[in-house]
Amino acid sequence: MKRDRNELRRKRHVRSRFYLSGTAERPRLAVFRSNKHIYAQIIDDETGNTLTMASSDDKDLRGSVNGGNKEGAKAVGKRLAEKAAEKGITSVVFDKAGYKYHGRIKELADGAREAGLNF
Repeated sequence: MKRDRNELRRKRHVRSRFYLSGTAERPRLAVFRSNKHIYAQIIDDETGNTLTMASSDDKDLRGSVNGGNKEGAKAVGKRLAEKAAEKGITSVVFDKAGYKYHGRIKELADGAREAGLNF
């Protein structure tokens, strides 16, 4: 049985989620990327609440960035870190969701770090 790329990524994500969990002190930064957009959210897994989120499809970023490239991903990371700072979040656990740490995922993480988020 042949498995597609996304199914294999989901299996890697499930395996990594066994070890990764967000708390109130250190929530989880979860990433999802599609061909056109990139999405990131900060989640408290103890309560199951999304504390803040940012994406290339947000109203404030929609016209200025392209979520399908590295520059757009970096802008989303910076915007997410700004929103997190407004809520008092300074440190997170990075959940790359089964993706390789390169390209848009790496740029999002770098953008968040540059804007003051620690992980």
